[in-house]
Amino acid sequence: MTTPAHAPIFDSHLHIIDPSHPLIENNGFMPDPFTVADYQARIDGLGIAGGAVVSGSFQGFDQGCLVEALQALGSSYVGVTQLPPETSDGVIRSLDEAGVKALRFNVARGGSATLDDLDRFARRVHDLVGWHSELYIDARTSDEDLSAKIAALPAVSIDHLGMHADGLLNLLPLVEQGVKVKATGFGRVELDPAEVVRRIVDTDPSALMVGTDLPSTRARRPFADSDFEIIREVLTPDEADAVFWGNAAAFYLGEAASA
Repeated sequence: MTTPAHAPIFDSHLHIIDPSHPLIENNGFMPDPFTVADYQARIDGLGIAGGAVVSGSFQGFDQGCLVEALQALGSSYVGVTQLPPETSDGVIRSLDEAGVKALRFNVARGGSATLDDLDRFARRVHDLVGWHSELYIDARTSDEDLSAKIAALPAVSIDHLGMHADGLLNLLPLVEQGVKVKATGFGRVELDPAEVVRRIVDTDPSALMVGTDLPSTRARRPFADSDFEIIREVLTPDEADAVFWGNAAAFYLGEAASA
């Protein structure tokens, strides 16, 4: 396959599932393997030049799979991990050196630190190593107090467009206050992705980042190449360049230049 004639893509949300590392049953679910080789074969021809490997609920606090995946994928990929709040500074620094750049709070599935730890832990890792935090949360559940806590964090993103159309009333005000959003998981959301993408970009052109959500565990349907076209169809070329690469490169890699 040939690479499309588009700007490079930063895949802001993918999972690597290697059964040689510990897996934890989550709500009766155990994922099928999806190795680095599987991921690379699936994205061949899409123009993906970097990404963020995200620890899933079924991986708990194990770091071995994530660190090994980052070694295999190379320096244009970073890690998003789950950690218990009592994790030492030394462990956090060692993970940062291994390429981890964000802390995940998996509110929807569990397996991570909880919202009770959000403010303290998110600020701690940001002050220590500059990590941002990522929330897998249904935006409908974000009440006034939680929204204020999220907006006050030094750097934070929300997965999968906030999950539900009814959550836009909570999501868009957060975008106005600097919260980033991932356009990912179209097979698991209950909203019109094209409409939500357009509204987020209209609110803050620097807020939106794309991703495959591969291998799309527990989604109604897996990622399709056409999901990226849904996004491109509602954006100008300059907006698309930012959404497909620049915004995520700035957020994860500290630079906005294309690959």
